[in-house]
Amino acid sequence: VQLQASGGGLVQAGDSLRLSCAASGRAFSNYALGWFRQAPGKEREFVAAISGTGLSTYYAGSVKGRFTISKDKAKNTVSLQMDSLKPEDTAVYYCAARAKLSSSTDGPSYDYWGPGTLVTVSS
Repeated sequence: VQLQASGGGLVQAGDSLRLSCAASGRAFSNYALGWFRQAPGKEREFVAAISGTGLSTYYAGSVKGRFTISKDKAKNTVSLQMDSLKPEDTAVYYCAARAKLSSSTDGPSYDYWGPGTLVTVSS
């Protein structure tokens, strides 16, 4: 499985942005998927995850209510809709996949990672 994230960019606080992650290679229709981010000088942190069935979603407390993760099995993509962005959301965002139905907030439990896309939110 190869992952490629896109949709990052420079926005102002309060704006919205939608990240997408396309998977190629082995079909990942039943894989759990997650989004993580790493801000400058900080460790990578969990943002959101969705189960392989797409029925269960999980969010970090800092983004809950503002971000929405979704999965399109037919298109082999996972998206992260980010609303009401804040300067503290500035980071490189990574999509990840794991060969299990259940999702996880633990980064090392994911098997595949994309190269990341930069999101910058100005105040």
